[in-house]
Amino acid sequence: MTDKPENIVFVVADSLRYDSVMADAREHQGIPYIQEHGTGFRQARSAGSWTLPATSSMFTGLLPHEHGATTQTRMIGESLPTLAEKMRDAGYRTVQVTANPVTTHIFGLDRGFDRVERIWKTANRRHRALDTILALATKARVRRKLFTDTEDFVMGQMSDDVEAARVWMQSNADEQFEQSANIVEEYNRQGHPVFIFVNLMETHFPYHIDETFKTSQEHFIEKLRELYSLFHYANQTRLVSEKEYVSPDMLEVLRRRQQEAWRRFAPKADTFVRRMHEDQDNLVIFCSDHGDNHGEQGWQYHFSNVTDAGNRVPLWILDPGQDEPGTIEDRISMRDLYGTILRRSGVSDDEGIDLVDEPERSEPMLESYWYNRDGKTLNKYRFNQFAFLDDDTKYIRRNDKWLSSRIANGHPETTFQTLPDDVDPIEEIDVPGERRKALRHQYDHYETFSRNVLEMNSL
Repeated sequence: MTDKPENIVFVVADSLRYDSVMADAREHQGIPYIQEHGTGFRQARSAGSWTLPATSSMFTGLLPHEHGATTQTRMIGESLPTLAEKMRDAGYRTVQVTANPVTTHIFGLDRGFDRVERIWKTANRRHRALDTILALATKARVRRKLFTDTEDFVMGQMSDDVEAARVWMQSNADEQFEQSANIVEEYNRQGHPVFIFVNLMETHFPYHIDETFKTSQEHFIEKLRELYSLFHYANQTRLVSEKEYVSPDMLEVLRRRQQEAWRRFAPKADTFVRRMHEDQDNLVIFCSDHGDNHGEQGWQYHFSNVTDAGNRVPLWILDPGQDEPGTIEDRISMRDLYGTILRRSGVSDDEGIDLVDEPERSEPMLESYWYNRDGKTLNKYRFNQFAFLDDDTKYIRRNDKWLSSRIANGHPETTFQTLPDDVDPIEEIDVPGERRKALRHQYDHYETFSRNVLEMNSL
């Protein structure tokens, strides 16, 4: 690809699992334009298991231990050039339109953006009392802010995280898509190309199955069970208690909530992508940053997983003028979107990997870092993880042990099995020497970083 796109439109459906897009075996339901005009990736894996590390990897081209934005360290390295900074230096106006405060200044992910539009500042709140009550009930950090900083609460000076909670219980996609399109058109009229990043929360917990929050169950008792499960799921209660608060049947209810949220959201996303791509010289990316776990491998919600439910994500890349579909089966890492955007936009000819032209060079490696739930996380959940893929096997390093699991397209990942102490899969797998060397390098650096942060958190 040699022609420089007029605009780059980077759209993320937060937390969207790959199998939610493939729900009920109906492939890519609801997104005909994206499917017919984009290159789809069937084996894309995020580098992290929640928004901060996963997005930081897409913004830097680096793994979490390299960019430093993890559950424990929380801030992207200040010296690292971000995708937005690169695009701004290349002459693009850089804009972020987000429904998730994690992608903003809180963790440094606003760096390089000329303009950050926070939808919670402008969206019309439909249920003012209800959405505040529900947000307080389901977000522990919001409750802590309320009860420890009453003066700020009364004065309306709480953090962006609390403000965002005010519209957390409603869909804002229509407003975000319209605002994003208007911004692109505004800058284009002024003669400026645009790089715009759009993060949407329709497929993020609590999963928008209607324009405003509602339960999915019909009967009163089942509605109460669903609300009870949503509360404990969002608050990660299982990390601090031996009791399993969310039953397997309710985890299945939550999984279906995301699938339904996707079915509602997909036509809106498809319409926006069509508006941004059809008859325009724009590069458009549509994807998810990471997935959610609804009981797979014993995990619930975002944190501390390297399972396919948490890391396998949908991805489409639509080149300017592309009018035919493409499919790439290679296993790729979402962190290489960094190089793909730089190279396909003409900003750099040699930085990173282009996933469309050279997907075989991409190396999926996955990392997660344990979540310190108010200092009360049970010891059995206090571990970090590193994983990589080889053929149909995933290898995981956890608690100084190597484990493996079998992965198969369209089927749940198998239970992790512990490998003998004398087996090092990096040395055992049959791969070219350069790949082995790269895996060893990344693992060794992850191990050093992980031990440092574990020691820091034990002080």
